[in-house]
Amino acid sequence: MKYPYVAEFRQSLVEWFEEEKRDLPWRHTKDPYKIWVSEVMLQQTRVDTVIPYYNRFMESFPTLELLAEAPQEYLLKHWEGLGYYSRARNLQAGVREVLENYGGIVPDNRHEISKLKGIGPYTAGAILSIAYNKPEHAVDGNVMRVLSRVLNIHEDIALPKTKKIFEEAVDELIDPHNASSFNQGLMELGALICSPTSPKCLLCPVREFCTAFNEGEPEKLPVKTKKVKMKHILYDVFVCEDEQGRILMEQRPAVGLLANMWQFPMLEQAEDSLLKFAQHYKVETQAQQEILTFKHVFSHLTWHVNAYYMKCKSFEEGEWLTREQIELLPMPVPMLKIWQAIK
Repeated sequence: MKYPYVAEFRQSLVEWFEEEKRDLPWRHTKDPYKIWVSEVMLQQTRVDTVIPYYNRFMESFPTLELLAEAPQEYLLKHWEGLGYYSRARNLQAGVREVLENYGGIVPDNRHEISKLKGIGPYTAGAILSIAYNKPEHAVDGNVMRVLSRVLNIHEDIALPKTKKIFEEAVDELIDPHNASSFNQGLMELGALICSPTSPKCLLCPVREFCTAFNEGEPEKLPVKTKKVKMKHILYDVFVCEDEQGRILMEQRPAVGLLANMWQFPMLEQAEDSLLKFAQHYKVETQAQQEILTFKHVFSHLTWHVNAYYMKCKSFEEGEWLTREQIELLPMPVPMLKIWQAIK
């Protein structure tokens, strides 16, 4: 499909971005490795949250080689609190593939870069366009929201097949000479102006080309069906300290949710969960006290946590660690919350 006013749309968007873009640390580089790290961190995570993580990560792993060589626990410690930890493991695996298969140079074409672990169509397009200025589509939620309104697209963006429509639209609209600013401009527009509710249309640089603005109902787009139903699980978490001041810890399985992260022992809530804990971990427990109760929300899952502290007599089974050792372990946010409470 051919769109009218393409040249004017490109110019308005690119000029707006280059004048109004936020000063973000990853916008001071064209290094494809650093762009890659930023894009992986920004998946499912707010920009303000990512900035300190990105800066700290780049201090520790300024090159692909240093990230490739890093022990996984050290890497996960840098990711601690960002969530979606498989992103970090996939990033490291992808970096190792670049060193092994491409001589340490991140590929500059979609065919090869898409073979790397953890790089999907969006991340591939973002790296290619931002680092290499290649006119490649990079379609995320912000881009779909902007273009659904501009181009009056009513297909359900919750369906995977719909993304193809937006990818084809970007391929036709993208500025071949300013691909980096064009793609980042679409993303920035969605983040700052073309918001899900109450879009700031009067500040939009492309409103004269926007069908939804001209029809007066931009909030009706994009069309998106409801998410899957949230699953709720109730857990008891036990912080068990022995006579020597060591605390019982365990490492989560190598696959699945929060893989390889460390936690205090946790069991699904039941009337006899304390007894089950004592039997399973072979400890003698003394009087327990409740530390805190909270809930932690994942994308399709909510943990409802009751955390308890108790003195235990250990029998040298399991991982009994000092507080100094625990400080070095990568722990997910719910465990960090408990750890802060008992510290």
